[in-house]
Amino acid sequence: MKVAGTSAPPETAPTASRPGLRELKKQRTRDLLLRSALELFTERGYEETTVDDVAEAADVSQRTFFRYFASKEDAAFFAARLAEARFVDAVHARPPEEAPLDALRQALAASWDTIGEAVEQVVPLELHMRFYRVIESTPALLAAHLRRATELEERIARVVADREGLDIDRDPRPRVVVAVFGAVMRVTERIWSGRDDAGLAALRDLTATYLDQVSPALTGNWRHTET
Repeated sequence: MKVAGTSAPPETAPTASRPGLRELKKQRTRDLLLRSALELFTERGYEETTVDDVAEAADVSQRTFFRYFASKEDAAFFAARLAEARFVDAVHARPPEEAPLDALRQALAASWDTIGEAVEQVVPLELHMRFYRVIESTPALLAAHLRRATELEERIARVVADREGLDIDRDPRPRVVVAVFGAVMRVTERIWSGRDDAGLAALRDLTATYLDQVSPALTGNWRHTET
């Protein structure tokens, strides 16, 4: 029996760290839809999979699918948005004395584990990585991925401009440095997707190797002179 003026028992009261039963049920339905979608996209193909297919695999209605996602594309990149948010947060957190490119690289290094954790909250990381390999071979997904990458670069460029105290519309450097960083990420994604090792560690190592080459590639002399 509840006494007037007292709070609900701690085992039943929803908190910020422990959502209520209704919210947990919604999260489980969303995560089931996400997992069903990514499994179908990787096994059957993105273009060949319909919203009805995803809903049927999750044992829900099409109407339920659209309560959680606006489209197939929205579901396809949901986990990626969580990962991107972790990276943006990491850029915000870098010490102000770091040079912009160093800040981006250190933010990425610091966020690899949290990126994996963010993805694991909604779908298995292994499934997410397998799906990312599908992007390269699927024109619709690749186009969406490149569009989203451009939008993310602009977002990060504005973060860099703010931390450096620059007007991004007057000073091109924030967009330039983020474009270089983004290009390296794009190259490593493409090369990684064609290799047998599809794990996050392999992508992390490949990215580090390519980032090591940014300065030599941009400022070094590539021609070897014989002595």
